[in-house]
Amino acid sequence: MIKQLFTYYAINGGYVFEQFLRHFLISIYGVLFASIVGIPLGFFISKKFKLSKVIIGFANVLQTIPSLAMLAILMLGMGIGSNTVIMAVFLYSLLPILSNTVTGINAIQPELIDAAQGMGMTRIQSIIRVELPLSISVIMGGIRNALVVAIGVTAIGTFIGAGGLGDIISRGISVANGEAIILAGAIPTAVMAILADFLLGKVEKKLLPRTATRTN
Repeated sequence: MIKQLFTYYAINGGYVFEQFLRHFLISIYGVLFASIVGIPLGFFISKKFKLSKVIIGFANVLQTIPSLAMLAILMLGMGIGSNTVIMAVFLYSLLPILSNTVTGINAIQPELIDAAQGMGMTRIQSIIRVELPLSISVIMGGIRNALVVAIGVTAIGTFIGAGGLGDIISRGISVANGEAIILAGAIPTAVMAILADFLLGKVEKKLLPRTATRTN
């Protein structure tokens, strides 16, 4: 099987790389859009307990929908293709990004925010100069979790014509003795998830406030 795997890579290396890149971009776009929406929304609801509970609860419900069911529902309105998968990734990424943003902000000592306001900072200035720097490592943890989940969700996008490494895996499933083809798609998918988790973990540690880094 190992020999067949390397033979497949030798013959189809360009195609595997193309699907790897497509898979990665679909995952990144979904998480990026979720960050653009989720982080500002997290800041907005962080001090509004009831609203926070409702919105995070809704995101939690979305998380419980099986990915194939989610794709089927979205496909009814958006059709097939990569945009539908990006929307699914977006919806699945909202919960970790939202919850980590709210957690990170609420972990900041109120005295620091009061001091910023006492210095004459506006709400926006307080967010940019105080709250975001102190909560960014926790927010990055949510983005890190979201991206790892996104890579798995994107693999299922092959069933609605989105492409990606899931195409190679499904092709291996559909042919006789396709174990090597399945591995040819599954290995890059796993490597992508591991590398994304590792690299974002490094970024998360770099963004820790200096006091937290020293205590660790």
